[in-house]
Amino acid sequence: MQWSQLKKFAFSLPIAIAATLALLAINEIGFRSSVAALEQVERTQALRDSVMQLLQSMLDAETGHRGYLLTGDERYLAPYDQAISTVNTNLDQLRIMVIGSQADLAEFAQLSRQVSRKLSEMNLSLRLRREGNEDAWKFVLSTDVGLENMEAIRQHAKALIDFTTLATLQDRGKIRQSLLLSRLGISAVSAIGLLAFAMYLRQTTALQKATEREQVLLEAERARLEGLVRARTETLSELARHLQVVREEERGHLARELHDELGALLTAAKLDVARLKSRTATAGPEVAERLQHLTDTLNGVIALKRRIIEDLRPSSLSNLGLTAALEILTREFAERANLDVQINVEPVTLPDATNLTIYRMVQESLNNIAKYARAQHVLVTVHNHPAHIAVQIRDDGIGFAEENVRRNAHGLLGMRHRVEAAGGRLTITSSPDTGTLVSAVIPIVPTAPAAPALATAI
Repeated sequence: MQWSQLKKFAFSLPIAIAATLALLAINEIGFRSSVAALEQVERTQALRDSVMQLLQSMLDAETGHRGYLLTGDERYLAPYDQAISTVNTNLDQLRIMVIGSQADLAEFAQLSRQVSRKLSEMNLSLRLRREGNEDAWKFVLSTDVGLENMEAIRQHAKALIDFTTLATLQDRGKIRQSLLLSRLGISAVSAIGLLAFAMYLRQTTALQKATEREQVLLEAERARLEGLVRARTETLSELARHLQVVREEERGHLARELHDELGALLTAAKLDVARLKSRTATAGPEVAERLQHLTDTLNGVIALKRRIIEDLRPSSLSNLGLTAALEILTREFAERANLDVQINVEPVTLPDATNLTIYRMVQESLNNIAKYARAQHVLVTVHNHPAHIAVQIRDDGIGFAEENVRRNAHGLLGMRHRVEAAGGRLTITSSPDTGTLVSAVIPIVPTAPAAPALATAI
């Protein structure tokens, strides 16, 4: 960005910030003023309602009072008493409401005196009626004292209502003034904001064009790097597959050499020992014991040779197929590790490379179980689906936290690479104290012609 663009940007940004702050201040002032006016309107409305309730209570009291005086029926006293208690409550409420206004307080004092006079007048006539003084209560009832008191009460109540009406009008004026102030302030700030926004848009457009040019360059560089990484990854994957194939070929070659050369030597040695036994049948027991020890040693070496050959290139896999090879592998593992190993293998027809991948995967999983799992039971399953083969090795050992697996765990990495090289997917699921599940899904490809099998010898 050039220096002139930076200066314009630095000028427009403070304007936008100042306009925003001014708008917030105007809104806050208008809001507080409107809230105060609304609260005052609510107070005046409550005062007006309380005055109206007082007048209604006085009318109810006078109605019940006159009904009792004229009829002598005690039922009229129930609404009278209720109205009297309501009048007292209304007076208490009004006294609290008018404390803050001197004019309202003076008018309320006069209203309270008139209400007291009216209540005293009604109590006097009521007492005379109960005492049976007919002439006295009728005289009180026939005078204009009660009418004058009620008229005075209405006048003072009207004065209070007029005060509340005037206060309400003033509060409404304040609200309109606040709204007008907010309107003018928002309009002015909006104009300033639009100016700052126009300046900002100009700078943004320039920045966007520069960003687009940089983005194009970055996309091109990223595409180049992705292509380079993809090519390197394919090269490394191909190299790893080639090394895997070479490794298996070397194992097979070594197994054949051990089988042919070492097998021939061990066979010749056993034949020589047999001849020596026949010629030294009359020799002493020490010679016979030495020959027997030599025979046992040769048999041990032959068994060791067979185990080494099977580890390098299992002949059972080439001669008997995957199912029998896995059964032999799990049976020997169960005997060697003293574990309960269950196997469920469905018959499958796969290329030799895929058979070897599944065999090595099961073999590596069993070795890991023997080293680390501390398991008691193991289940090996191979299911034949129309489009893929599902292989699972499950144990009930101590398990492990998957995030704690070492990056140099070559056994797991080797299994994963073998399965992925065959076009499949390997999943390892485990957690502490729940065992481990090694699962692989390998697609079925057409079977290639079988290679010559390794002959079974000694």
